[in-house]
Amino acid sequence: MMGIEWLKPAAVLGSILYAVIGVLVFWISFVIVDKLTPYNLWKELVEERNIALGLVVAAKALAVGIIVAAAIH
Repeated sequence: MMGIEWLKPAAVLGSILYAVIGVLVFWISFVIVDKLTPYNLWKELVEERNIALGLVVAAKALAVGIIVAAAIH
């Protein structure tokens, strides 16, 4: 049986810290990709409803998530 080792305050705070770092890395990578593209990424996704671009951004989000998870693990 696993017990409650995972419920220790250090583990919970570490998880929260890594989650915040992961979100920051994702957001910074989104801003960098937005600056590198010749068009406004947010406008294309929200106003123009560009599905193909949405799939590319979703793939990038999964890739960054996998990288962050591997770095944390």
